[in-house]
Amino acid sequence: MRKAVLLVFVALCVQPLAYASDLSTPLSGLSFLVGQWGSAKGVVADTGGTSTGHSTFTVEADGALLLRRDHTDLFDKSGKSSGGFNQVMTIYADHGALRADYIDAQHVIHYGHVDIEAGHSAVFTSVAQADAPTFKLVYSLENPQTLRVTFSMAPPGNASFQPIASGTLTKAP
Repeated sequence: MRKAVLLVFVALCVQPLAYASDLSTPLSGLSFLVGQWGSAKGVVADTGGTSTGHSTFTVEADGALLLRRDHTDLFDKSGKSSGGFNQVMTIYADHGALRADYIDAQHVIHYGHVDIEAGHSAVFTSVAQADAPTFKLVYSLENPQTLRVTFSMAPPGNASFQPIASGTLTKAP
């Protein structure tokens, strides 16, 4: 009897896995992102250093939300650790348009525009503000196991994006 009660308790506590096919229609073009990804060394343009880390994209809220969770470790030019940070990003449909919000311990970025090539790439562009930079985040699937990521910034009043960081992620088995 105790085993049966324990089994029912565990079954109720374990959240069912959500899959890319569970994404709502507005988000379905982003299904290529769903899963766990690990990184090789990325390039951090503004410091000349490198980065490594991992990302997980999960389907949440009954398919209405794609949640990205990351951890990034940073290294200086000589390869010495210079810290790390955690970050999250929510991707969702809002009044017929896709939006995203990025948050880490120091930043919040509101992405107001998303261009998608279904199953292949996504370009997130932040909401332009007169006194703040504009950011662009690009995911491009090079092959089913490799995702290229590029993060760029344009200074206030300037439409020319300069790379901040780039690298590749490899899908975990």
